[in-house]
Amino acid sequence: MSFSVAKMKIIVAPLNWGLGHASRSAVLVEKMLADGHEVLLAGNGMSLTLLRRRFPNLRYVNLSDLKLTYSRGSSQVPALLRQVPKILRCALRDRRLLNQLLDIEHFDLLVSDNRFLLRSSRLHSVYLTHQLQILMPKRWRWLEPLANAVNRRMISHYDECWVPDNEKISLSLARRLSHPTRMPKCKVKYIGPLSRFSALTSNQQSNDRDKRYDVVTVLSGLEPQRTMLEEQIIKDYLGKPEEVLIVRGLINQPKIKTRKQNLTLVPSLDDQHLAAAISLCSRVIARSGYSTLMDLSALGALHKATLIPTPGQSEQEYLASLYKSQNS
Repeated sequence: MSFSVAKMKIIVAPLNWGLGHASRSAVLVEKMLADGHEVLLAGNGMSLTLLRRRFPNLRYVNLSDLKLTYSRGSSQVPALLRQVPKILRCALRDRRLLNQLLDIEHFDLLVSDNRFLLRSSRLHSVYLTHQLQILMPKRWRWLEPLANAVNRRMISHYDECWVPDNEKISLSLARRLSHPTRMPKCKVKYIGPLSRFSALTSNQQSNDRDKRYDVVTVLSGLEPQRTMLEEQIIKDYLGKPEEVLIVRGLINQPKIKTRKQNLTLVPSLDDQHLAAAISLCSRVIARSGYSTLMDLSALGALHKATLIPTPGQSEQEYLASLYKSQNS
């Protein structure tokens, strides 16, 4: 997508929920900078760390440090419902921080990647999400109409909603999630998938010096489920014939490679080395988050992916089921 010809001052604010929101927001930031706009990064936690490392010369502001956690069990709805008061407090605090910023400096555009309530009537506010339709787990299905009504109303308060997917449902990656039965009242624009790997050429994705692994595991998401999956992968593959790379999704840790027999563990990888590892391996194991799907699709690697949804995370369960049926 292209932005306005006139130079704008833009705030980009991704949610800190795994690394997917930050990685897809980074694609937008690159396009904005290429078009000559000025960008201010806003966020917290590892997602802001990712953006600051990618764009070290950009200014940034810290938003509320919302530390969400998942349950260790198979249902996430009760765990998230218990955290709703904290989520709302942080969202309202972010709104106050935004208005304080606008009191001292003019901005033209805000792009909020799933940081709901982060908007202002004092600038053009855009909500970035692929989840126009909320899917609830089976035992909570009775809450689905209410959840979708709240989601539509919340999105409708923005000037626009940008959906990182294709408008044609036959070409859509998110399918039901991004093509709801009822649309929000604001302008909805499908901007196409956003992958950090889209700009890499085939030569950049791999070369003869890149190590070939049999299995590449890419971890992300909220604790303790991220750690639980890492521990399960280690248990399943330690001492086996396959060479396995585990990318732990911990970008706030030093980039120190650890070797355990046939396993190689790294806190994180830059885009080029991660793209090479995924392109050269025989199998990819990852959560079925939407940003991960966009990345695997950009690399042509969806066919060799084993997608493991976070237990009780209905969006990921839907996407994992969708792509399992397509690849079977």
